[in-house]
Parts: sequence; C-alpha cells; structure tokens
Amino acid sequence: MRIFVTGASGWIGSAVVPELVDAGHRVVGLARSGTSAAALTAAGADVVRGTVDDLDVLRDTAAASDGVIHLAFKHDIAFTGDFQGAAEADRRAVDVFGEALAGTGRPLVIASGVVGLAPGRVATERDRPTVDGSPVSVRSATAQAALDLASRGVRSSVVRLSPTCHGEGDHGFMATLVAIARAKGVSGHVGDGGNRWPAVHRLDAARLFHLAVEKAPAGSVLHGVAEEGVAIRDVAEVIGRHLGVPVVSVPPEAAPEHFTWLSGFLGTDVPVSGALTRELLGCEPTRPGLLADLEAGHYFRAPATTGA
Repeated sequence: MRIFVTGASGWIGSAVVPELVDAGHRVVGLARSGTSAAALTAAGADVVRGTVDDLDVLRDTAAASDGVIHLAFKHDIAFTGDFQGAAEADRRAVDVFGEALAGTGRPLVIASGVVGLAPGRVATERDRPTVDGSPVSVRSATAQAALDLASRGVRSSVVRLSPTCHGEGDHGFMATLVAIARAKGVSGHVGDGGNRWPAVHRLDAARLFHLAVEKAPAGSVLHGVAEEGVAIRDVAEVIGRHLGVPVVSVPPEAAPEHFTWLSGFLGTDVPVSGALTRELLGCEPTRPGLLADLEAGHYFRAPATTGA
C-alpha cells in the first residue's frame, strides 16, 4: 500500500513510518521542514512538503494514496493557550481527507485521546466522549466525524491514545514530570496519588496504527492502551528513587503552581481498557510497561552540557 502519513516525523509518527516500511508499505510522509524531510528520507519514506494547513496538499496526496494515517496535531499552540485553534485545524484536515477518500473504501486512521471518556470507571472502546462545545470536545467531535465517514465509503478508524506514550526519547508527560522533580527537588503527585493513567509504549502504539490501516473495519474505535491504569503515586516513587529526591503529596490547590500546565492532567483518574481492540485486531502489547520503562533509566539521563 501507498500510505500517506501526517505527523510522520513526530513522536508517534517516527515509529509508525519504519513499522510500515518494514512491513513492505510505501510511505509518503508530510514534512514541514528540511530537518523533518531528511529524517523521513533516512527512514525510507517519500516526502511531500507542507503542513496540516496546506489543504490542497493534503487532498491531492490522500487522493493519490491507498490509505491515510493522520497523526499531525498543532501541539505547539494547543498547550500554549490555543487548543481551540489546533482542534479546528485538525477538523479541517480530517474533512479534506474525507472528501479525498469518499467512496473508495480506502482506510483513514486518525489519532485521538482517551482522557475524559468515562470519569470514575474503566472506559472501553464503546464509550463516546461528551461533545459540549469546549475546546477539548472539538477534537472529540472530529473523531466522531472521522467515524461517520464509514457511511460515505471510507474505511475509517480512530486510535485513542493513552495520555502517556512512553519510550526512549520521550519529551512528553513523563519527561516533564522528571524535569519538574529535578527542578523542585521533590517528586510530587496530586493528593494521595491513587489516580490512574493508562499507558502504552510508543512502539506498541506504532504497531496498532499499522494494523489499523491494514485491517480495521470501517467505523472502528481502537484503544492505544497496554496498561489500564498506572497509579501516579507509583510513577512518582520511581522518579524520586532515581533522582534521589523525596516523594511528596501536593495538595490539589497547590498543583497549578507546582506542576504548571501539567496540573490539569496529573490529578485525573482515567483508567481505560484496550481489551476489545486486542480482540478485534489480534494484537498484544509486547514492549515494557510504564514503570519498567522508567526503571530502565533513560528518562533520568542528565541533559547534555558543553564546555571548553
């Protein structure tokens, strides 16, 4: 298959591309910079230059492909105050892919998230998020729009990713927690730290996107979840031990100051199951779990320094 991948040089995309190439697919990656283009070429992919705002590029490349995996999202503006703008750009891209693929039976796989699906219980692939007009729900509405494309002859599916897709080289939530603990001199969790996050290794997530584009039925909701829920307290304890700092409880009212932008996520309890996904696609996670990955030590390597 000739598969068009957006976000191809990102954290997940840079694992998806070699996964697809190794499986014999021809990958066309969207690159917005020369550095990204060079990385994609080195990984064995063809390159098309552009961004998620270049709708004509997205439309033409999708129409010339056998399938699309859409991973790009404007995280740079999403987490600096304009999540609404990032979500709206994402929706425009998905709508364009729908136009290009309608009536073809070709696959469209998009990335979404699991946070907020079913507060207070283990969420499953059957749960649907509330769409209430909030910035976060705009992205949920985009996921639903992608699923609705099944009625227009697109083999669409949505991969809801765990809030932490961990692995060596991660610069996301886990790396941020480590950096905060190093800077503050304590490894913190909110309240008693018993709240849980689902987790998946980056390479297991890449495998899921690969299987989804090959064989997920139209309208499938898939969960990129290897572990239903890892207690944040347990995460904080591993971080504290590796950094040699105390593990402390941070009161909820003090969390915004201590954890800054991460505070809105860190105290949430969002256990999520991936059992239906594994049953549907016949896949099982094979990579280390979150705590084992933290114990491996790569998250704690000191930042590189230069000197005379």
